[in-house]
Amino acid sequence: MQIIIQTIPHNKQRYPTVGDWWWDDRNTLQIRVSRMSNWKNEAAVTIHELTEALWCKAAGIDEDAVTNFDLNHKDHDVEPGDCAEAPYHEGHQLGTQVEKIVHAAWCWAEYDRDVVNL
Repeated sequence: MQIIIQTIPHNKQRYPTVGDWWWDDRNTLQIRVSRMSNWKNEAAVTIHELTEALWCKAAGIDEDAVTNFDLNHKDHDVEPGDCAEAPYHEGHQLGTQVEKIVHAAWCWAEYDRDVVNL
């Protein structure tokens, strides 16, 4: 398996999200993370996206279903993956748990502010 992770300007994301993932035509996992105030915050998002993507692969949930749900999600006060009806809800929750565990060693409050400010 090949995984390519890149940090990009937030306005270069495919849609308004801090982290994005997809499998390309060579079955390479592509992860894009918005540039943030420090590498720790970017790493935390990367860990979340990696966990979520691999959970979806294991569960047989197609990336198109994830992206379509995200694009059609209307409540901007709630992260799409936090909605119980999201097809990848469990994977998103797992990703968030892992992200918080890793980032707890750093500074969760600073990270949370960084994400909200994007």
